[in-house]
Amino acid sequence: MPVSSAVVRRVALANAVANGLIVVTGGAVRLTGSGLGCPTWPECTDGSITPTPELAGHGLIEFGNRLLTFALAVIAIATVVVVWRSARRELRRWAVGSFLGIPAQALLGGVTVLTGLNPWTVAAHFLVSMVLVAVATTLWLRSREPGVGQLLVRRPIALLVTGIAVAVGAVQVFGTVVTGSGPHSGDPAAGRTGFDPELVSQLHADVVFLLIGLTVALLVALYATDSPGRVRRAARDLLVVELAQGVIGYVQYFTGLPIVLVLLHMAGAVLITAFTARLLWAVRGPRTEADVEPPAEAFATTR
Repeated sequence: MPVSSAVVRRVALANAVANGLIVVTGGAVRLTGSGLGCPTWPECTDGSITPTPELAGHGLIEFGNRLLTFALAVIAIATVVVVWRSARRELRRWAVGSFLGIPAQALLGGVTVLTGLNPWTVAAHFLVSMVLVAVATTLWLRSREPGVGQLLVRRPIALLVTGIAVAVGAVQVFGTVVTGSGPHSGDPAAGRTGFDPELVSQLHADVVFLLIGLTVALLVALYATDSPGRVRRAARDLLVVELAQGVIGYVQYFTGLPIVLVLLHMAGAVLITAFTARLLWAVRGPRTEADVEPPAEAFATTR
């Protein structure tokens, strides 16, 4: 039996939420110093898949996060199945991409553990998660409409939206460098990048200012050109999330990086990624009959 569009939408939404939640739980592992709660991989300890009593709470936290990866894999597999059984063939590559990212993340997570939480592999682990959040969000948003239609904004505005997406990527990259240079390493024995935390924090803040400036410029351009409401709302909501994330970032920096605020900052990174994906989606409208039917002139030319 073919799967309905409503089922595809619900499963795709669950997939997007799960991809975001596992980033936050992974942050909790690092912030509680449980990054090496299971000191090896794929087993938790040599000869044991589950944590031993000697590993105490840190082992349980790390092992619990590993179990969540299996739950995410189940949801991703379900997403592939329902998309494949639906009429939405154009969604298949997004569903497959979302699923394939999970084993890739698991392998990268294993490398991260085996290298003693090397800050660069930790950074790569987080950045791949952000890509998966963007893919899962795009899949869900596209499942809500019959297909991708025409560009709704002028070409320069579309290029500005692309520039904002690039700036978001740069913010995320600099954010991982700040994390790799700061105190929350995930384990007392984990290495650091060696960069000056104050310097990389300033560079990170500078890129954030650039991102906010680009988003404000986009909003001005959208209202000046009377662009569709869906694009304006997407840009407005992204700006709100950026400003809230900036406030959290400054407060956590000047209060000594308390765990709760750092975790909120990680959740904010997930939201910024999701809302950026929404903005990229919003600049194109849903597919209509005009998008799939060739114009009358084409028939005249082929006679």
